[in-house]
Amino acid sequence: MFSSSLSFSAAPKPPIWSFNHGISWRERKRRSAAIEAAGFSYQKFVNFALDETKRRVHLVPSSLQEKLGSIPVTDGKAELKLQSFEAPKIRLLRSMCINGNEAMQVMDFAVFPKVEYDLPIFCANFFTSSAMNIIVLDLNPLHDVISNREYFEKYYERLMPLGLKYEQLLPWGGKITSESLRFFSPIVIWTKFSETQAKHNALFAAFKDYYEAWLELMDQVSMEMDASRVMCNCEAQHRYLTWRAEKDPGRQILKKLIGKDHTKDLLRIFLFNGVDELGSKTFLDYFPEYKLEDGTVNDKRSIMGKSFENRPWNSKGEFIGTNF
Repeated sequence: MFSSSLSFSAAPKPPIWSFNHGISWRERKRRSAAIEAAGFSYQKFVNFALDETKRRVHLVPSSLQEKLGSIPVTDGKAELKLQSFEAPKIRLLRSMCINGNEAMQVMDFAVFPKVEYDLPIFCANFFTSSAMNIIVLDLNPLHDVISNREYFEKYYERLMPLGLKYEQLLPWGGKITSESLRFFSPIVIWTKFSETQAKHNALFAAFKDYYEAWLELMDQVSMEMDASRVMCNCEAQHRYLTWRAEKDPGRQILKKLIGKDHTKDLLRIFLFNGVDELGSKTFLDYFPEYKLEDGTVNDKRSIMGKSFENRPWNSKGEFIGTNF
């Protein structure tokens, strides 16, 4: 979702006695969770991913950080850290971490392959507050895995045990729209939780396993030599970027932190870089159902009115939800 290099800093812990006088048990629990969350940073996830990637390939810093390195944070409290890199098979590896007030932590980490490769897009979108954690972790399919059995067998069939490993630890997070689901794979971790340390430990383990799995796929994939297939990969990635740049759920948080204009630049230039370079189609070219009578884009995140309360794939990765 979210190049400056401002440092992270944990909020200082208040004295223990402040929790024990005239405060309800529920409030003490909430404040305790806030303190624990305040000392937690997603930067260790990013550091792990960078270290593991550097063990396999030569990462080169991207120029995108310089272009966006001076974005001011308007509230004076939140801290923004952006990092971006390139590699032989990687068009863009980028991360955004936000350390906000009220124990808010945000991480948007993604790896986009070069269009000569049909690799899935590694995606980790995490939001943490003192009250709730909202998590999406996936190897987003470049091509449809519901109807394209060949693509499923190439990348996901062997990964189903990995998805099952975390199905109980990080259970399905409830209703999700069919629009979002079409960009997810059968091993997606979509979860919400209010617990802190134990769940964050499980999430870190899942992140490491999923990222190492993606790196293995990267090592094994061969460059596509068929020009028509390369064009297909390019359009598929552009379609994904176009959707995310328009409908990313973190847009409102960003607007509050850096303003409307900087948010637009951050989304299109950094987080979903390629939306203006990989193709000329617009959001409404790909998703005409979102066109309003005046020709503008419907700003709702879902208009299809269909959602999935439970995981719509079985243990074999077969889609068992009703049709979109």
